[in-house]
This record gives sequence, structure tokens and C-alpha cells, in this order.
Amino acid sequence: MSQRAEQNTGTRDVTPAHRFDEERLLEYLSSHVESFDGPLSVRQFKGGQSNPTYLLDAGSGRYVLRRKPPGKLLKSAHAVDREFRIISALYAAGFAVPRPLVLCEDDEVIGTTFFVMGFVEGRIFWDLDLPGLEPAERAAIYDNVNQTIADLHNLDYAAMGLEDYGKPGNYFARQISRWTGQYKASETATVEPMDSLIDWLPQNIPDDDSASIVHGDYRLDNMIIHPTEPKVIAVLDWELSTIGHPLADFMYHVMIWQMPEIGIGSVGLVDKPLDELGIPDEESYIQRYCDRTGRATGISNRNFYSAFNFFRLAAILQGIAGRVRDGTAASAHAAQAVNAVRPLADLGWRFANRG
Repeated sequence: MSQRAEQNTGTRDVTPAHRFDEERLLEYLSSHVESFDGPLSVRQFKGGQSNPTYLLDAGSGRYVLRRKPPGKLLKSAHAVDREFRIISALYAAGFAVPRPLVLCEDDEVIGTTFFVMGFVEGRIFWDLDLPGLEPAERAAIYDNVNQTIADLHNLDYAAMGLEDYGKPGNYFARQISRWTGQYKASETATVEPMDSLIDWLPQNIPDDDSASIVHGDYRLDNMIIHPTEPKVIAVLDWELSTIGHPLADFMYHVMIWQMPEIGIGSVGLVDKPLDELGIPDEESYIQRYCDRTGRATGISNRNFYSAFNFFRLAAILQGIAGRVRDGTAASAHAAQAVNAVRPLADLGWRFANRG
């Protein structure tokens, strides 16, 4: 098992900073979730560096609770209410998400806003080379992951009642501004390539204003794969979702073919024997997505999308670094984020310099 898989697999005792009154929660859920019944046992998932996530073992079954972390928070971050809304709309549309059960915005219950959803039994892969599987199964899983993000981007968000879930148009300008602001609010040291990207990105936005539902953090370990079949049965962690640009979302996902090990424990696909493993290469993976989303001419301006996504990820990790500084980070391993910001910014600036 890789370092990253070991750090994130399974549950642990609830950390002191994230404990709450379990009896109060049981009382609330018993009156707000159909058929919910105790006794209740609470464990905290090891994974997740943003919104603390808990496994609830109850007399009526297993559930998952996600909450805003306690303490000082960046503006607009940790929007679990938005996450509950998008999961509810996607579940109603038949998209692969857990069943949403209840949103509680009353801080008196456990201290912060939270929601509860159904527990989905399946496999989570923290290592992108899918160790232990046969090449044919790896190929089938990657193909279904590709199909799933294409399905997401093909959804009619207006017909789903999500017209106001984000602002269609000017997505990159708004995102660059947002993440620049959050980066600056969390800045712990000067990182020159980040400053360069902050200047370069607004001046090089492609002339393409496509809009769709975007996940915002679409990656293999944010989805549950069927226990025995190569099929995505639940996409998790919708905190960063909005109405945005599908190519920003997709090319973020494609970063796994572009990012070497930079000290955050991720085992990516750079320098992996993809043919031998049964995993598609970057070009063929992109082509499958384009086929499924009607992009007959492929994706132009790919270097911009990659530069933007490395900048965005660096800003997200800088936010985690800021929470380490402030003592509110949810993961015991969040401190690794501090050292990843500069390598990510370097990679982004390298793509920017390709034009």
C-alpha cells in the first residue's frame, strides 16, 4: 500500500478538534431522517483535508456525515450546503452520487452546518496505477471514469433547476480572481511562479465560454467503484462544484498524466508503463472525452488549461497550509501541502511558457 493510500484508507477515532455531542446528533437524525434509529457510533474518515467527514454506524444502517470544520474559515470555503444541493439535484437526475438525506444548518446540533447521506459500499483507489488489478479491468475502470465526467458535462443544468448554482460565462476570470484572493489570504511565503501565473493567466484566457456542471476536484479517489465491476457508483466531494467551464474540470482531471511526485504522497501516472498496465495515455484519454462530449476538433489552448489548473491546485493547497498555520486543518497530513505549493506553481508556469 502506498503512503497516500495508507494515510487515507479507513477511519479513526474522532480527533479532539472535530468531536461533537453524539447524543444530540442521534436525537436530531432520529427526528429528521426516515427510519433512522440508534444506537449510534461515530468514526472519522482518515481522508479529506477540507470538510471533516464521519462514518455513522446506527441501528438502522450506515451513513456518512460531512460538516464545515470549526474555527476561522475563508470566505466561501467549506460550502457543505451547496454540496448537499448539487448532490440532491444529481441524485434526482440519476447521476452516480450517494443518496442525500438531510441538511442541518442549525449550529446548535453539532457546532457547524452539516449534511448526512447514504453510505455507498465499494472500492476507493488512492493509487492511480490501480495495483493488484488486471490490465483489462484497469482499462475498463478508466474508460468508465471518462464516461462519467462526460455524462456530467453533458447534463442540462438548467433543466435540473441549477441555473443559479453558478454564473455561466467569464468562468476563468472569476476563478482566477477567487483563487488569487484565497491564495493571498493564506500566503505564508513568497512563491515567484505563483505571482507570475497571477499576472499571466488573466491575459491569456481562451475565447470559449462553454458552461456545464463542474465537479471541481474530479479524481479517482473522489469516487467509489463497484465492489466487483469496473463501474463508478458514486462521485464524492462536491464542495468545489459550480456552473463552470467543462474543460477546466476535465483538464484538472488530466493532471494525473502531467504531475510527477511532488511530496504529497500521490502516485500519479508520469513515467508509468501505461501500455503494460492497461491504462490509456493522455492523448487517447482526451480523445475519448472529446468523442463523448461532441468536441470534434479536440481541445485547443490546452497549455492554458493546464497552467490554470496547476495554479488553482497550488492555491487550494496554500489554503490548507493556511489552516495548518491557524490550527484548523482536518487531516493529520495536511502539513505536506505547505511543501507542494512551489512545485505546483513551477509546473503551472512551465505550461504557461509553452504558449
